[in-house]
Amino acid sequence: MHFYRDRRRHVITTQTEHKCVLDSCRYLQQEGFEVTYLPVRPDGLIDVAQLADAIRPDTGLVSVMAVNNEIGVVQPLEEIGRICREKGVPFHTDAAQALGKIPIDVNQMGIGLMSLSAHKIYGPKGVGALYLRRRPRIRVEPQMSGGGQERGIRSGTVPTPIVVGFGAACEIAAKEMDYDERRVSALQQRLLDGIRSKVDDVVINGSMEHRYAGNLNLSFAYVEGESLLMGLKEVAVSSGSACTSASLEPSYVLRALGVDEDMAHTSIRFGIGRFTTEEEVDRATELTVHQVLKLREMSPLYEMAKAGIDIKSIQWSQH
Repeated sequence: MHFYRDRRRHVITTQTEHKCVLDSCRYLQQEGFEVTYLPVRPDGLIDVAQLADAIRPDTGLVSVMAVNNEIGVVQPLEEIGRICREKGVPFHTDAAQALGKIPIDVNQMGIGLMSLSAHKIYGPKGVGALYLRRRPRIRVEPQMSGGGQERGIRSGTVPTPIVVGFGAACEIAAKEMDYDERRVSALQQRLLDGIRSKVDDVVINGSMEHRYAGNLNLSFAYVEGESLLMGLKEVAVSSGSACTSASLEPSYVLRALGVDEDMAHTSIRFGIGRFTTEEEVDRATELTVHQVLKLREMSPLYEMAKAGIDIKSIQWSQH
């Protein structure tokens, strides 16, 4: 946006983007750029017609993440890329969560810029990559000036060991992608079936059809998410994403899906990866079921709901 600042003053992104993209957009707004934050449908996907309508003559960038970090939904990249190409606007995608998990073809998807991160594919921490299209060429302003490394775009000595580590991780991910996908899907199903067979009122957040299987975001009605986390000390799960876990606000991603505030507070994100075992999934299921049932036993709301009382209709008096 800095490179094209004379002609292009408008950016389009989504309300469910990762915090790093949203914060970059806020920064641009402070500099006088305009940003449109597209809403998403209840399944977490954007409406591509709405995107097309939002593009203006001075739109300089459309940024839509490939796989959402909280709810795992996969956006329709090919359609977004087609619209951007037709309108002559560069398309950036934050593909940190998609790399090595879903196939990405930058030509077919019309991607102009793509951000990647090594630690999401079991590579070293502290290294990422930015894909920049050559034709039609995309120009960017250097983040750092200096020695002119990396074609003058990012100066500073390249940390060869971790770059090589990133490359090796990509090579493995490319070979293992199909196998990982099948294995992770089976584990996701096992986890979901295990929980649903013993617990009722469990809601899956985000589209089940357009989703990466390694991410399962569930809401357990009448259970406080933070209390549930406290009881799942053995299991590495989270409410919301790691980057926003310091705040007790309900997840902004779930709010954008239109999830009620009380249900947004009951959500837990389970992550399943290449090294997750069936035993771990079974243990996580067992602990989750135990904890949810225990918390619901203590919950007057659950009792009332089971007695057929419509909780939403109750007028709670304040003392």
